[in-house]
Amino acid sequence: MKTNAAATTRRATWLGAIEYVLLAIGATLAVWAVVVWLQTWHFQRLPIPESASAVADRARPRDDPRHEPTLPPAIGSWLARFEAPSVRLSTTVLEGSDDGTLRGAAGHIEDTAFPGQAGNIGIAGHRDTIFRPIRHLHVGDPLLLTTTDRVFHYRISHTMVVNPSDVYVLDPTERPTLTLVTCYPFTFVGHAPQRFIVRAELV
Repeated sequence: MKTNAAATTRRATWLGAIEYVLLAIGATLAVWAVVVWLQTWHFQRLPIPESASAVADRARPRDDPRHEPTLPPAIGSWLARFEAPSVRLSTTVLEGSDDGTLRGAAGHIEDTAFPGQAGNIGIAGHRDTIFRPIRHLHVGDPLLLTTTDRVFHYRISHTMVVNPSDVYVLDPTERPTLTLVTCYPFTFVGHAPQRFIVRAELV
């Protein structure tokens, strides 16, 4: 009887310890979720800056005598506001595509064109947060990219699913183009094996 009582006591002690550990893990995850939500909420409500000099300079042709070389924007700095009206998506676009930047906003992919420049503008976003609505986009839907001094209107030409190694989707283009990149499938748990691409042309 004493042996059974001791075993029961030990089992109860272990179960109690496991319960406290699970509660601590749950509380930690809840706090993390709130922090991520607040960060995303903050970035989505960043106002469009009043200064237009940097964007206007990048938008000028290279042979324009008014053009002066400018340094690229710092990682995490405000670049534009992206909107997909058909799926009620509106998000801030920050410079950079690292995890820290994409945690709270969409990110301009390095070494692709900037808004206002000829070529292919690459914008990335997480499928579980910012870019989740883009799975409902269709060919012909409008997209908007707002900088400090103008609004660029695009129309979706096609969507496709590619492998992560298919970086050709970000190659320069002759016509002004916008390319959205996110992970795929949207319901996949963990690191998704493919990428969902939305390609739009300036109108």
